[in-house]
Amino acid sequence: MTLAVEVHDLVREFGPVRAVDGLSMSVEEGEILGMLGPNGAGKTTTIRILTTLLRPTSGTAAICGFDVVREADEVRRSIGYVMQEIALDYLMTGREHLELQASMYHLPPKEVKRRVQEALALVELTEAADGKAYDYSGGMKKRLDIAGGLLHRPRVLILDEPSLGLDVQSRHKVWEYIEGLRRDGVTVLLATNYLDEADRLCDRLVIIDKGKVVVEGSPEALKASIGADVVAVELESGAEELAAALAERPEVKRTAPSHDGLHIYVPQAASFLTTLIRLADELNLSPGAVTYKRPTLDDVFLLHTGHELAEEAPP
Repeated sequence: MTLAVEVHDLVREFGPVRAVDGLSMSVEEGEILGMLGPNGAGKTTTIRILTTLLRPTSGTAAICGFDVVREADEVRRSIGYVMQEIALDYLMTGREHLELQASMYHLPPKEVKRRVQEALALVELTEAADGKAYDYSGGMKKRLDIAGGLLHRPRVLILDEPSLGLDVQSRHKVWEYIEGLRRDGVTVLLATNYLDEADRLCDRLVIIDKGKVVVEGSPEALKASIGADVVAVELESGAEELAAALAERPEVKRTAPSHDGLHIYVPQAASFLTTLIRLADELNLSPGAVTYKRPTLDDVFLLHTGHELAEEAPP
């Protein structure tokens, strides 16, 4: 196993605030690793350290074997970085953007035209290449941004919320490009708080909360680790009372408060519903909707952090 990214006990403090608090993780070559967590969890701060834009307070990090502090120049040559914000000059054409970035990467002049054409073709912007970025749709602008990150053929591509603010069609188009990168052997570090994005794209996930890794594994393994069906009960009040009563039931593995009630983890959800309704009636509770499902990544996040990711994700 060859590691493309290695992070050990990383800490970054801003005055009294610890944005990153002893975080450790690794990414194998050719892997897509997802950093899943709500806004403010420390994902972007970690990425800024890995891209040499911030110095860590303590701990170490390396990209392709190069230390992000001592060997920052080598790290920058090894990575492509696509930020949350789309970094475009709307008066320039798509082609002009990539040519400018090619000069910043110090690509040989004789290779610039070919590299730019390859990048435009990869993100399907060849026909729009000579149009002003001002006239591009949001999805086209993001695809151009990703093309810029790939222009110099980086060994590691770092994406910070790559589909933030995009419509559904554009998001799926961006996902297709990222999946193609995996097939080409590019290592991808993807920060997101979209559950469907993490589930579809990532070989492995680290779930981050309050600057720490709380659990890691493949999406399927993390969901399987719940080991139960999930019954979601909407309650305006009485969630704690219901949880206390359920704790005495042998078939209930655990409960967790949600933003609108209670999540209950049981081996067989369908057969448990009658018991749940009867118990709620005995406690004089009036549940709203009662639903059940197989575990999702949001259930994993709720179980390990005590709060839901979905309620904190951007609209």
